[in-house]
Amino acid sequence: MLAETRPLVTRLELVVETDAHEGPVYAADEHALYFTTTRRGRVSIMRLDLATSSVSVVRPDANNANGMVLDREGRLVVCEQGNFTEPARISRLDRATRDIEALLEEGLSSPNDVVVAADGAIWFTDPSYGVLQGFRPRSVAADRVWRLDPETGEAAVVAESLDKPNGLAFAPDESVLYVGDSGAIRGPEDYDPSRPRRVVAFDVAGDRLDGERLFADEIPGFPDGLKVDTAGRVYVSSADGVLVFDPDGSLLGEIELPGVVNFTFGGPAGDVLFITRDDSVWAAHLLVKGA
Repeated sequence: MLAETRPLVTRLELVVETDAHEGPVYAADEHALYFTTTRRGRVSIMRLDLATSSVSVVRPDANNANGMVLDREGRLVVCEQGNFTEPARISRLDRATRDIEALLEEGLSSPNDVVVAADGAIWFTDPSYGVLQGFRPRSVAADRVWRLDPETGEAAVVAESLDKPNGLAFAPDESVLYVGDSGAIRGPEDYDPSRPRRVVAFDVAGDRLDGERLFADEIPGFPDGLKVDTAGRVYVSSADGVLVFDPDGSLLGEIELPGVVNFTFGGPAGDVLFITRDDSVWAAHLLVKGA
């Protein structure tokens, strides 16, 4: 069902049944979707050819990779959550050569989601899920938002006020950064709805954040995926699907699809929302385009 979003959504369809958990990224030059698998053993980076619906392995053991995004040169920037033997890191993967370059691997807990600004700066969330879920050392626990300049290698913490910073997205003009706080969930058996399950907004002041404020609260389940369209509407994953908010924070409706984990805009016209659900990839065809 498409709930109150009928003016935005024309149809919702299953693309393929496959292990598709996090980090969906649409590559227009390949008409392909990249994503990461669930953490049931080793996590892999996968590629879905949208013309043929065939799925192939890009990186079979990706160090518990989670969120991903394309940089300005078309390379995959990857949040590697790490494990007990490999450090957490922000890495960059060349789609053509499959070469991998570590950009940052000091002082990180378990990087979760990532965006790249127009100036090339990498902004990412770093919650302590690795410690809470038992696959990272306890000594590295922290909950922060970072900004990394990949040219200079300089990295700085830009926010420490969120319980579990998760998904993030810029407003179309990059004047605002939206960040999901998924503190309600800490592990498979540790969910408490009284803990944070909200989206906050920050003003972007150059290389720092300012003016923190509540954008949306009491997200059903908890917020994970976060994206923005060209009109500034904010899309947030929830227990029952994808919530769509007006830029002023008012709820416009919901794309009803239980089990949603994350999503990304794509398609030749940028008007398809590709959605990962752990066991499948779906496509919501929209009347709007992603920012």
